[in-house]
Amino acid sequence: MTNPPILQVRGLRTLFPVKKTAFGREPARFVHAVDDVSFDLGRGEVLALVGESGCGKSTLALTLLGLETPTAGSVLFEGRDVTHASGAEQKALRRHIQMVFQDPYESLNPLMTIDEIVAEPLKVHGLAAGKGERAGRVHQALEDAGLKPAETYVARYPHQLSGGQRQRVVIASALVLEPALLLADEPVSMLDVSIRAEILSLLAELRARRGISILFITHDLATAAHFTDRVAVMYLGRIVEIGPTRQVLAHPVHPYTRALLSVIPAPNPRLRRERIILQGDPPDPIRPLGALMGCRFQPRCPLAQDICLHQDPMLHIVGKDQEAACLLV
Repeated sequence: MTNPPILQVRGLRTLFPVKKTAFGREPARFVHAVDDVSFDLGRGEVLALVGESGCGKSTLALTLLGLETPTAGSVLFEGRDVTHASGAEQKALRRHIQMVFQDPYESLNPLMTIDEIVAEPLKVHGLAAGKGERAGRVHQALEDAGLKPAETYVARYPHQLSGGQRQRVVIASALVLEPALLLADEPVSMLDVSIRAEILSLLAELRARRGISILFITHDLATAAHFTDRVAVMYLGRIVEIGPTRQVLAHPVHPYTRALLSVIPAPNPRLRRERIILQGDPPDPIRPLGALMGCRFQPRCPLAQDICLHQDPMLHIVGKDQEAACLLV
């Protein structure tokens, strides 16, 4: 990256304590939702965060936004440490970092019109006090989100829109604050296949036109390949591989990344991929601090060796701008 990154995450951990038994004799246990995550996100860059359900992707996004409290580590936004920002600081931060949630049916208040929904962030942050200015920003946000002409949508209610249109309203309500960073948590997984490409193209267009940085959370590597610059593969709370999207997809190094790629249908049905079916179960994310000594992927890894039982691999360079956390590469 030639310019300083907009987001710097270092050693981030988000643990949730588990209640002790009635006798309280067992050691304190925690759900290790995010467990020592580090990465940078450049200005105008789209980084995909990929992994199975339950690997910690959404918790990581909520922690970055300040909706979950980190246990350890640091988050720097535009060079400022916002890890433990106060309430007023968090409110100011959310003018610049906005989130697009997965379910457009749950994200919108059914009792508010589209105009009221998109204008609400402006009222919360005390922006565009005049009705004319506020209406102008609402209309611009709606049209930037692909709802044109905006006049045909402002008086409607969410139930009068399709799923794709609702998700565009969610995106518009984020854009109205003119954020620098968008956290998109599975923004197309609840939509029809025919609509997904439109929303992905919209996000790509917003990045190109507005220079917005995007952390794009998905469980689907094929979707990540559509428009992202880099991809970070997450497993059981930790990033196990990260690098340029094309490079990681063409030359995956970590066994988990290879397994994820192996189940993506090939465009040419005559070119069959050898599917890697993972066996076994991942380690329990609920454990005492320091209880996991070996590789967290070892119980399911088809390449596991004895060393994997005793050493916890860290990310290391495996190619140009590509890193993986595996002891065997």
